[in-house]
Amino acid sequence: MELLLYLLLGAAAGVLAGLFGVGGGLIIVPVLVLSFAAQGVAPEVLTHLAVGTSLATIIFTSINSVLEHQRKGAVRWPIFAWMALGILVGAALGSATAALIQGPMLQKIIGVFAIIIALQMTLELKPKASSAVPGKLGLTAAGGVIGWASAIFGIGGGSLSVPFLTWRSVPIQQAVATSAACGLPIAVAGALSFMLLGWDNPQLPSWSLGFVYLPALAGIATTSMFFARFGARLAHRLSPRVLKRLFALLLFSVGLNFLI
Repeated sequence: MELLLYLLLGAAAGVLAGLFGVGGGLIIVPVLVLSFAAQGVAPEVLTHLAVGTSLATIIFTSINSVLEHQRKGAVRWPIFAWMALGILVGAALGSATAALIQGPMLQKIIGVFAIIIALQMTLELKPKASSAVPGKLGLTAAGGVIGWASAIFGIGGGSLSVPFLTWRSVPIQQAVATSAACGLPIAVAGALSFMLLGWDNPQLPSWSLGFVYLPALAGIATTSMFFARFGARLAHRLSPRVLKRLFALLLFSVGLNFLI
């Protein structure tokens, strides 16, 4: 029964990631929190377990996404390289920050973030291109901030890096593609950090590697990679504005639930 839930969650996360261009972590984390609570996982660790597992699943979806974008030559690798340096450090620090926050408070922080993203999508708030791509130091610093926040929220960082890159005059297709590439170091550094931080925690369920729950990882990764492509194809057939507002409503509900 649990495996079926994770397979369905992976499918939903993949479709949503393909449809809206945001990391499936925005959906994976809340559902895993509810699932782990139903399984009787200790409240002190279930949110951290959900975030760590979400980051681990993003490794697989990121690889698939990057390969698709690279076929179209849309990834700006020089930008990625310097951002990745900051991302690796930032994601490790973000994981350590999340580990210091108590589970219920971490849920509230994730809830506020979900509501902010919902409002951004509903109002279609996008930064206007105002300046050129920053230098190596600026890209590394930006990567550090994005990696830090993404590791706390258990996301691939697309909701942060795409607006940053478009603000810095990177064309939207290249911004999305480069953001997808940035999701891989975020996920790898974040997942490894959560594994180490939760190692030997006596409150974790069986089949956990630190704050990564292997059955959920296997189930979600299995279906999310396939359904991300399906979601991308579906996005070209449906109204983007209606879809974004429906997804924003879902995120708002998730965020409100976490806050209440």
